[in-house]
Amino acid sequence: MNIGFDGKRAANNLTGLGNYSRSLIEHVAKQFPTNQYFIYTPKVKENILTLPLFSKANVYLKQPDKGKSKLFWRSSGIKKQLIEDKIDLFHGLSHEIPMGIQHIGIKSIVTMHDLIFLRKPHYYKLIDRLIYKFKSKYACDKSDRIIAISEKTKEDIVELYNINPSKIDVIYQSCDDSFKTLSSTFEKEKIKKKYKLPDKFILNVGTIEARKNLLLVIKALPKINDDFKLVVVGKETTYTALVKREIENLGLQHRVIFLKNVPFNDLPLIYQLASVFVLPSYYEGFGIPIIEALYSNIPVVAATGSCLEEAGGPNSIYVSPDSEIDLANAINKVLTDEKLQDTMKQKGYEYVQKFENEIVNQQLMDCYLKTMKQ
Repeated sequence: MNIGFDGKRAANNLTGLGNYSRSLIEHVAKQFPTNQYFIYTPKVKENILTLPLFSKANVYLKQPDKGKSKLFWRSSGIKKQLIEDKIDLFHGLSHEIPMGIQHIGIKSIVTMHDLIFLRKPHYYKLIDRLIYKFKSKYACDKSDRIIAISEKTKEDIVELYNINPSKIDVIYQSCDDSFKTLSSTFEKEKIKKKYKLPDKFILNVGTIEARKNLLLVIKALPKINDDFKLVVVGKETTYTALVKREIENLGLQHRVIFLKNVPFNDLPLIYQLASVFVLPSYYEGFGIPIIEALYSNIPVVAATGSCLEEAGGPNSIYVSPDSEIDLANAINKVLTDEKLQDTMKQKGYEYVQKFENEIVNQQLMDCYLKTMKQ
């Protein structure tokens, strides 16, 4: 097959959807090498081109012809190039597909990561919500099949867009392979010194925004053993000012460490040095940081209310995203009980094997083949 992908994220984003897109294409191209994989993008960040994906023999990067407008290329102009490249199947990796692709004889699939902009609209600007809804609703209606990255996302698509559940396949994500190998004591000590990390710390990873609910961790911190500091890794937003004011109000400046612009290669080692990972997010499409934590062999405490139980499995601990007391009690329970820690690590690592790349890749290829036969 000739398989085309919406590559805007893959060729331009070094986080989130960019990582998802590159990982998916790279692993499926490796596991199923007889297919040809075409990445379509109106623009490219040059530093991303050095990543392994773009050097694979069966992967091709495609951009608009010189002199052609890039403005509507992803949504419309791309169709001519898909026909010229004899694409059999097009996969929109993040909520959208080209307009009218159903009329040019090319099957299409769209990955839906979440409908948070509908479930939690107050986190988004009105214009953004309108654009997201138009593109994602169109993609869900017109694509031949839909991939949801969690059962919760599937439920949201069925309920909010009135889509027949038989059209949707749930295919989970894995995480980068660098999280799946435990590092040596020497390597971890180097990272510990580089970032001046404490001996004992609670870890939180993710963009510092209201939906991720870091403020709850700050409010819980005074109720947690003073020996444990909090290390926060993530891009700052305007919400960070609110978090830092609360840190000052509670006199916790000595207990909270913010790390930003951390190279991706250092992140697995920071996970492995942590005592417990905490993600009290109000809503997620899936929760890749939880997968990273489980592979890193550390216990997880997360929030109820979205899909984090799917990512963390039955042996992680879940609390209300509105109760700092429940969060503090859960963290203290883990930190003071070595037997519980061992169980959570062992069972968590066993659970996370269901997200291994080989399993996910086969599910994805099965979805592709099923779509081609429709």
